[in-house]
Amino acid sequence: MIILLSTNKPKKLMRIDDVADVLDITESRAYDLARQGILPSVRLGRQIRVDRDALENWIARGGQALPGGWRREE
Repeated sequence: MIILLSTNKPKKLMRIDDVADVLDITESRAYDLARQGILPSVRLGRQIRVDRDALENWIARGGQALPGGWRREE
């Protein structure tokens, strides 16, 4: 089975540097917010990604902290 991905759609997961640009903050601050669990993020190996929809919802809520931070799900 072949699945074609549309190239017109924006990526669902954003890199932390793109998130920093959107929020007009430094990359290191974006990493800190993700590490503290304030910024909704997921860890993929050594990489951090932020779901575009979750970021938009987080901004709409006024940037409220989320429980957790980087946690490994068992």
